[in-house]
Amino acid sequence: MNGAVEPLPEDFDATALIMDPVPSPVVDNGSVNEEVRINKEKEKRLIVLGRNIHTMCLEVTEPDADDEVTGDREAYMAGVMARYKRALTERTKHHLGYPYNLDFDYGALSQLQHFSINNLGDPFIESNYGVHSRQFEVGVLDWFARLWELEKNEYWGYITNCGTEGNLHGILVGREVFPDGILYASRESHYSVFKAARMYRMECVKVDTLWSGEIDCDDFKAKLLQNQDKPAIINVNIGTTVKGAVDDLDLVIKKLEEAGFSQDRFYIHCDGALFGLMMPFVKRAPKVTFKKPIGSVSVSGHKFVGCPMPCGVQITRLNYVNALSRDVEYLASRDATIMGSRNGHAPIFLWYTLNRKGYRGFQKEVQKCLRNAHYLKDRLVEAGIGAMLNELSSTVVFERPHDEEFVRRWQLACKGNIAHVVVMPNITIEKLNEFLNELLEKRATWFQDGKDQPYCISSDVGEKNCLCALHK
Repeated sequence: MNGAVEPLPEDFDATALIMDPVPSPVVDNGSVNEEVRINKEKEKRLIVLGRNIHTMCLEVTEPDADDEVTGDREAYMAGVMARYKRALTERTKHHLGYPYNLDFDYGALSQLQHFSINNLGDPFIESNYGVHSRQFEVGVLDWFARLWELEKNEYWGYITNCGTEGNLHGILVGREVFPDGILYASRESHYSVFKAARMYRMECVKVDTLWSGEIDCDDFKAKLLQNQDKPAIINVNIGTTVKGAVDDLDLVIKKLEEAGFSQDRFYIHCDGALFGLMMPFVKRAPKVTFKKPIGSVSVSGHKFVGCPMPCGVQITRLNYVNALSRDVEYLASRDATIMGSRNGHAPIFLWYTLNRKGYRGFQKEVQKCLRNAHYLKDRLVEAGIGAMLNELSSTVVFERPHDEEFVRRWQLACKGNIAHVVVMPNITIEKLNEFLNELLEKRATWFQDGKDQPYCISSDVGEKNCLCALHK
């Protein structure tokens, strides 16, 4: 760790494989079977790594002495940008596996690219650096505070650089409130939650999940009872990364109470990266609100909202954030954020979208996503392909394709024997039909000689959602 970083060898294999444990099977009642997991521990599966970018990177070279006269350098760079734009256009057409809304137009904001906008420091306290967008940032934060029912004088928050930073900040606040607290998170939580535990040197307890991906609250209570002497810091998923499962916030709170944890002995962070902004617009969906005893909520701005650069929103209670705030004379502001310098363009893009779409606009887009997700799931099942769609979710989980080139072409996210499509506002029925038709054509070739069979995904999504030879 302390030595010099060695460069990749010249013969580095871009298709290198690493070993990782097989996903845990489940039993009939939906909870993970510990005994089966132990028996399977020795089995390994292969993870296909992406290509080594060093084999295709664009070299930075020094300009020639006469470049300003000949214009060769400018012509070369213009050609590179033109080719890159064509590549981006093609890749955008075949994008299904990651939760990014690519349906946006921010042409009206291009005039702001000439400014270095930086919101360093606390969003609510102006810094000596005058080229900022705090007035937009606080407007966006007020909108989210209203959405999650927290008064202006009771909340604090900021626009982060990504969803991971929101989780890092929310868990840090919990750790500062309860320095000896134990972090509880389901096994299907985003990897950034466990990264936070490592970074902050926190004790972390992984809680089992149901086959849906939702936290197993019975296992959660059992593990709370083993650690009643220490406060609890809990990560609640408002949409898990792979299956789009929503943890039952009310049941989590109930289990805390049953285990003897009063509200002054626990802190709940809600990771709502994607569905945290979709759920408020779904009828009959449980509410994520600060009227319940939660400590913080974070969402991503580049996912459902459709901001072209990674960003996020983190909201917490004002009385909690004081535990980690420090005044900084150099900034003439306060330091309570993870990062110092913060992208000042992102708040403007978020403000612009929130004003253009409003609550009704987002509600229409949520309904479209859920409707198209059900269409995809139904078409897959009709074609004999095992698939699952959680309630309140637009993430369709199905059998992993047998061709990694097909996976890369459609940019599918895979884990073990399953893959998923995240249906976002830019995913149309026409695009889903194109994907389905190509998938069915490929499957006809994968299984034509009988040597290969569709993957069994019962351990991932339950027997009723698996259509392999054993579970048809």
